[in-house]
Amino acid sequence: MPDDAAAARAAEEESAFSHPPVDPDVTAAYGDHSDQVIDFYAPRPGKETADGPAAPAPLVVILHGGAWRARYDRRHVTPFADYLARRGFAVANVEYRRGGDGDGDGDGGDDGAGGGRGPVAGRWPDTFDDVAAALDALPALVRAALPQADARRTVLTGHSAGGHLALWAAARHLLPADAPWRTDRPAPLRGVVALAPIADFEVAEELGVCDHAARQLLGGPSVFAERRPYADPALLLPTGIATTLVQGRADTEVPQQVAEAYAEAAAKAGEVVGLTLLEDVGHFPLIDPAADACAVVAEEIAQLAW
Repeated sequence: MPDDAAAARAAEEESAFSHPPVDPDVTAAYGDHSDQVIDFYAPRPGKETADGPAAPAPLVVILHGGAWRARYDRRHVTPFADYLARRGFAVANVEYRRGGDGDGDGDGGDDGAGGGRGPVAGRWPDTFDDVAAALDALPALVRAALPQADARRTVLTGHSAGGHLALWAAARHLLPADAPWRTDRPAPLRGVVALAPIADFEVAEELGVCDHAARQLLGGPSVFAERRPYADPALLLPTGIATTLVQGRADTEVPQQVAEAYAEAAAKAGEVVGLTLLEDVGHFPLIDPAADACAVVAEEIAQLAW
């Protein structure tokens, strides 16, 4: 059975990464670094009504996954972005700085977190700086680059590490008072759909998710506890923003216990978070246009956006 599970996981990953990248309609910068860019996809084909062109389309903002490591960039979710655009959404695919790219990792050094087995996950505080800056810049960039989008109907989504960033971005108004990313009010979102998110850092670390990527993201074990209140979505509740988690029960990359822990933390904080568990689905089908699970994701987004 373990061999069968490994084969199924490999097949899912191969399928998800088999699609060629899809070029955006427009790319706009939100900063000076080469990773501080957002790709925009116009809704296609355009929906028509009896009275003429359809109203502006809801905007879906994607934060890609990849354990916050540099080798995984936004290109691997461009087929997913195109898939959503073909279902009538306007799409913004956000890039951000990640760890292990040799361009200076700030405090993201190994510090015993990675065991020397690969590049460091994330860059503290750069990864968080970028996500906050991108979302702050997004309304103006959307008006200029994607007039077909209705930014008043924005849904934030993200996969894996990007699911963490989506939940975190929706909770910036709950950050400690001295956090540079804190906002004075909740983000103007219709909702968040987090896909297999690394949503609870304590549980993720207990399970060793992605070679202890969460610990690396925060700078290593010596600062993990100190920085968790600034970065862990499970400690930033209730957000007051409609939130749904979509999780495969067969996911071995980010097991369902992580999503369940976040949902339980939300319930204890007095907030109901949706949790959609998909049978016989692993980590990657959620962003694979060829998989049935991807259609479920699109429907969850649509329920919040339309």
